[in-house]
Amino acid sequence: MLAGFALAGSAVEASSLLAGITISAAVGGPVLGVLLDRAGRPGRLLAGALVLYAAGLGMILVGLGRLPFAVVILIAVVTGLLGPALSGGWTAQLPRVVLGDHLPRANALDAMTFSVASLAGPALAGGLTEALGAPSAVVVSVVLIALALPTAWRLPARPGQARGAQTTSVISDLAAGMRTIVGRPSLARATLTSVVSCVSQGMLTACIPLLGERVLGGAGRGAVLLSCAAVSALVANAVIARFPRSVAPETIIWVSVLVQAVALALATVGSPVVLIVAVLIAGVGEGPQLAALFSIRHREAPEHLRSQIFTTGASLKITGFALGAAVAGPVVGWSLPGALALAASVAALAALAFFAYRVDYHGQP
Repeated sequence: MLAGFALAGSAVEASSLLAGITISAAVGGPVLGVLLDRAGRPGRLLAGALVLYAAGLGMILVGLGRLPFAVVILIAVVTGLLGPALSGGWTAQLPRVVLGDHLPRANALDAMTFSVASLAGPALAGGLTEALGAPSAVVVSVVLIALALPTAWRLPARPGQARGAQTTSVISDLAAGMRTIVGRPSLARATLTSVVSCVSQGMLTACIPLLGERVLGGAGRGAVLLSCAAVSALVANAVIARFPRSVAPETIIWVSVLVQAVALALATVGSPVVLIVAVLIAGVGEGPQLAALFSIRHREAPEHLRSQIFTTGASLKITGFALGAAVAGPVVGWSLPGALALAASVAALAALAFFAYRVDYHGQP
């Protein structure tokens, strides 16, 4: 997004580029998940997906300013098919490396790794953009993805019996995964709420360059706001990891989106101090929400569909994020406070979505 803003000079084109690399995850995520569930060595498939994603980032960077912007968007859309390999593809492997009673705490710690990455990534991107230009941040992203390859390659293989148990088609497995997500009320509620919440998060992210430019004095400094949110998310998840069973994950899901709605409303004030406080509050909502969502997925997902449940959930969230970024781009150009207020409204809608998903006495949606 920062590279698009720097090289194209437009918040609309920057948000369009962000939307392009995220919106296609809705298609790629479920397919990647099925393939991971069927693979004897899922880590090696995951490593291959990372290589292709890193190559796509490199092509986007080379194309910006040299190719028609529509072509660059197309490259971003194709690259985005593999986006869930960066998130759900990893988390789905957790129960095979952490067993038994250790899983709840490991789940919270896993969510913390997302917060650590969200802390370091935007700060590094903003710092490199200020010092060396936005394209350098994309190059470092490619290098960091490459550094993850050995870990993916060494993930454990499936047991021999599980590898030989695949008798259904990919299409059948895709349908079974979708039925599981929709048919298990707790999983369906958490998925719907998190996706709508991600729409509001995408809208906030599309506002980041202009927030940095108008409130903090530089577009690159806006990325530091995302790191502020990650700090508070990390602290909140550290508390969750210490007391993993203290609050039901379903409760955390709906409370967290209300916290984010309040934070986005505060961000409309336009004061640097209030803005930083707002993003810190947003992180308090985002971090525990992710840990709670992982907990529900691990609890509800059948073993033979686990990777698909995680990558499908991740892809839906990424697509929701993309839609939010795409919608917010033009609105930001008209009114930055208006875009933030709209994001706050969407976050509040996410809480309503949780309670609007009704369940009858038989436990059916």
